[in-house]
Amino acid sequence: MAVAPGDSPNLLARDDYSPPSDVASEYDSLSAAEVLTKLEETWRNELLSPELLDHKTYLVECMMEQVKEMEENLSHVRSDDFVAGIHKLELERIKYVLCSYLRSRLKKIEANVIFVLEEEAGKEVNTSSKLSADELVYAKEYADLMKDHMQTLALRHMPSSFQKLDHKKAATKPPLDSFVFVRALDNIDNILIDEELRWYLYHVLIILSSTEVHKST
Repeated sequence: MAVAPGDSPNLLARDDYSPPSDVASEYDSLSAAEVLTKLEETWRNELLSPELLDHKTYLVECMMEQVKEMEENLSHVRSDDFVAGIHKLELERIKYVLCSYLRSRLKKIEANVIFVLEEEAGKEVNTSSKLSADELVYAKEYADLMKDHMQTLALRHMPSSFQKLDHKKAATKPPLDSFVFVRALDNIDNILIDEELRWYLYHVLIILSSTEVHKST
């Protein structure tokens, strides 16, 4: 959709983006603005979680399509258009969220690559995967490179009895006992917390709304 010179483009130009047929039903009817909101929520969750969360490939691909179209629209606008400048700033913000989300996932994959791959290999056929197809390829290649580097750098210089390394035993795991921040999105009354969940809540800081904090004081 081209924009005439002098006109200001719509920031999210396509509200009728059609998701792939194999995408979960929760994404079937999202508008472009809703996709952005969902992506920002997914990004915050990934940053604050100590472990790798399930991938949201559709959100990323959908938002990248939006970014391409926005860039195309902005290319037809005068450089001195003030509103277009605001849209460009918003576009850079969206691109930052996308890059930060993908970088945070790659950082977790690299830090615990053996553990991540073992976890994926142990999943049943019909269960959801934490890794996207591209991330799985990247993780396997990274693990192979890491093993080759360890062999070249250290193991081959050691006595033969020390040249075998059990990578599964040496694999690092995500710090699941670290503290996390949780923000309550809705008010739900009369929640029962069992003993097992209460132990996990020792490591959780729940952020309530200002009204709920006021009521509790």
